[in-house]
Amino acid sequence: MSAVKGVSAPVYFGSFLVTPQVISPSCGLNRLTHVETNLGPLSKQVFHQTPLSFALVNLKPILPGHVLVSSRRVVPRITDLTPAETSDLFLTVRRVGRMVERVYGAASLNIAVQDGVHAGQSVPHVHAHIIPRKPADLDPIDAVYGMLGGEDGDVGKALRETQTGRHTNSESPKKRTRFPVVDNEARKPRSAEEMQTEAEMLGREMEKEALD
Repeated sequence: MSAVKGVSAPVYFGSFLVTPQVISPSCGLNRLTHVETNLGPLSKQVFHQTPLSFALVNLKPILPGHVLVSSRRVVPRITDLTPAETSDLFLTVRRVGRMVERVYGAASLNIAVQDGVHAGQSVPHVHAHIIPRKPADLDPIDAVYGMLGGEDGDVGKALRETQTGRHTNSESPKKRTRFPVVDNEARKPRSAEEMQTEAEMLGREMEKEALD
C-alpha cells in the first residue's frame, strides 16, 4: 500500500505528538513540517504513512536502523485493531523491514511486538519494533530481546524524558539493563535534528520500495 499523499493531520504515538506530514508540491515526496510538539521543536519522526499505519524513527535505537511501525488509531493491543488495521500494520511492517534491511546493509531482521504492559510495552499504542541485524552485532545474538524488555527498549520513558527535559529514576538501570555488551551510557536519546535527518532519508528510501 502506498504512502498517503497530502496527509497533514497530526500523528500521535500514544499520547506523544510525533509530527504531522505535508507534501511538497514541487517534488511530491514526503516532507515533515516544522511544528512545536510535546517532544519540543523540530520533532519530526514519521517517515511513512498509509491510511491506517505509520512508521517512525526511534529516539534511542538499540542498533542502527531500529524503527517502529504503529497503527494510526491509538489502541493498546493487537486485538483492539480491526481486521483492516491488522492487515495494513503487518503489510507496512513487511515493506518498511525490507527497506531498512536494504538501507542499513543488514542480513536479517528482528521484528517484535510487545503486546501489553506485561509483555514490556512502554507506550500503550500497538507498535512493532523493526531492528536490522548484522553478523556479530550483539553478543549473545538474542540479547536484543532482553534489551527490548529493559532500559534499552523503554520507548515511553525516553519520550517522557525528552518531553520534560528530566531524567527519571523510577527503575534502577542495573535492574533494567541486562546486557552490558552495549554501552548504555553512550546510547543517549538522539536530538530532534538527528531524528529528522534519518526520517527524511528513510522517507526518500520508502519512495523507492515496490508496492506490495
